[in-house]
Amino acid sequence: MFYTIEDLVLQSKNYASIAEMMIAVECENSGRTREQVIALMDKNLTVMEQSVAEGVAGVTSVTGLTGGDATRMNDYIQAGDFLSGETILQAVQNAIAVNEVNAKMGLICATPTAGSAGVVSGVLMAVRDRLQLSRSQQIDFLFTAGAFGLVIANNASISGAEGGCQAEVGSASAMAAAALVCAKGGSGHQAAQAVAITLKNMMGLICDPVAGLVEVPCVKRNALGSSQAFISADMALAGIESVIPPDEVVHAMYQVGRQMPSIFKETAEGGLATTPTAQRLQAQILDAAER
Repeated sequence: MFYTIEDLVLQSKNYASIAEMMIAVECENSGRTREQVIALMDKNLTVMEQSVAEGVAGVTSVTGLTGGDATRMNDYIQAGDFLSGETILQAVQNAIAVNEVNAKMGLICATPTAGSAGVVSGVLMAVRDRLQLSRSQQIDFLFTAGAFGLVIANNASISGAEGGCQAEVGSASAMAAAALVCAKGGSGHQAAQAVAITLKNMMGLICDPVAGLVEVPCVKRNALGSSQAFISADMALAGIESVIPPDEVVHAMYQVGRQMPSIFKETAEGGLATTPTAQRLQAQILDAAER
């Protein structure tokens, strides 16, 4: 078992990959066989695929606050006249799709939470064709992301209610960045750098859901978290390193989360949730619920 990113990188050298190490750890912790562990992750991958497809086809949330943006993004990409790279835009589209499905109470795979479920799945669905990842390699992508997510969860937080959105979307983006590095053939050390770069950039991000719902600004934050994962991965693969070691960055995120006022931790008492428009929308939603 590993408890720090430094441990993770060091111990992974005894395995064929970080994914293989994570599979071994999961087998040990759960008592399941290797085949059972992989089968469960394969099921998660199927859910991710379905949620992306459903969201891109077009959904609307229960409240009507969100929906249709994944379809709009898809149309924009198909038109071919865009500023960003197509792979990043596809990840953005996919991330939006998953979180729009979540907002309509559909089936998604929490990675690491429901509110940040679009990042890892969105990134993987966008990059798998470009990197020609087999089904097995896609599953490895998820195990790699999970390994880094496990360290973050144990040493900081993945909960918006505890650590703000930096702990949710920030962690998801870091997980995706690390998995991208490994999928592209990068080293464990480079994957760790991608985690540090991501968390440093997203540190301090508050959780301020309008009306207390996982919709605004959550859906779009997943989109931007997906794009951050790609940039962090490319920086790490280019040889750019974090001046602050990854484990120290994780600890800093934990400290920021502890010091963050409660109004910025999923209480809907600060940030965007207190804007006039947000208050109006909240009143409308509550009124509709009472009818």
